[in-house]
Amino acid sequence: MAFQPILDLRQGGAVMAQEALVRGPEGQAAAWVIDQVAPDALYAFDQACRIAAIDEASRLGIAATAARLAINFLPNAVYNPLACIQATLLAAERTGFPLDRLIFEVSESEKVADAGHLLRIFQAYRAMGFSVAIDDFGAGHAGLTLLADLPVDIVKLDMGLVRGCDRDRARRVILASIVRACGELGVQVIAEGIETAAECATLQEIGVTLFQGYLFARPGFRSLPVPPLPRGVSPAAAPATG
Repeated sequence: MAFQPILDLRQGGAVMAQEALVRGPEGQAAAWVIDQVAPDALYAFDQACRIAAIDEASRLGIAATAARLAINFLPNAVYNPLACIQATLLAAERTGFPLDRLIFEVSESEKVADAGHLLRIFQAYRAMGFSVAIDDFGAGHAGLTLLADLPVDIVKLDMGLVRGCDRDRARRVILASIVRACGELGVQVIAEGIETAAECATLQEIGVTLFQGYLFARPGFRSLPVPPLPRGVSPAAAPATG
């Protein structure tokens, strides 16, 4: 596993969470790894990744920090939320990791044939104290429908939307609308894929305070990066957008 921090600029750049990212034997990205997994092995793969993320993060000392742990999951590999979460619960109990500091992210780019199934997963996870997040928001199959239909705690803005937002009025207008809607729904917003201080400043202006991307830190293989704020990034609180 590799881990990439999510920073809270309202808190001076403190690490709000570390996202666990599976990597191949030569550092290949998660998409490459998943492509190697046979369809009938997806459940076992999903379970193994969850356990590896908790075990590795715990070994690295995440429980002693204030950071939460974000784990990506494959909803199509979850046949029953309560049954499939048991290995995760055991891993958390074994390592002493608090359940309320776990975030489960579902990628919007993965097509979910049964929306009701995803709803049941989200409801079950929240009932157990986990937070749930929509990753890659603004790309993929469902768009705003997921936000309307699911009990979501966190939305992660897709990097395709944030890329160049400082120079693209259309992107700024769309992003501001999403941030405003999430604020009214009580949903936290994380901007991911941030690569420049100008992108960060633009997103701060429209109300985003949580950030992730190469501007701050690349994923650390078997390590928990705690980066200083890069030059040109202000930790000042973002103005209200409502």
